[in-house]
Amino acid sequence: MARRAKREIRDPKEFYVDALSRADRVRLSKARELEGIDEEIALLRMKLRQLLEEHPDKVDLLFKGVNLLQRAVVSRYKLSPKAGDDLYQSIVGVLNGIGRELWPEGANGVEEA
Repeated sequence: MARRAKREIRDPKEFYVDALSRADRVRLSKARELEGIDEEIALLRMKLRQLLEEHPDKVDLLFKGVNLLQRAVVSRYKLSPKAGDDLYQSIVGVLNGIGRELWPEGANGVEEA
């Protein structure tokens, strides 16, 4: 793979551009036009649901996804740390409830958060 010629970086927004393909440069340009993180929150929710449907046994990934979602929502709505923790505990409670429905015999040693 040929290396691209290095050029002087004048705009800090262009720092990574030389490392991107033409298609990724277009995507980056479009991504810069977005404001807020509502799309990312929606995408996280969609991916969590997809993970739960396709791989309900991957509890560790579900909790990582919930943690990311909780942090994004806290950031978006500027919640206090306590409100963010309450949100996390509520989401974990929902996942634990789903787990109990899916595996009434127990979650094979997985502890609740």
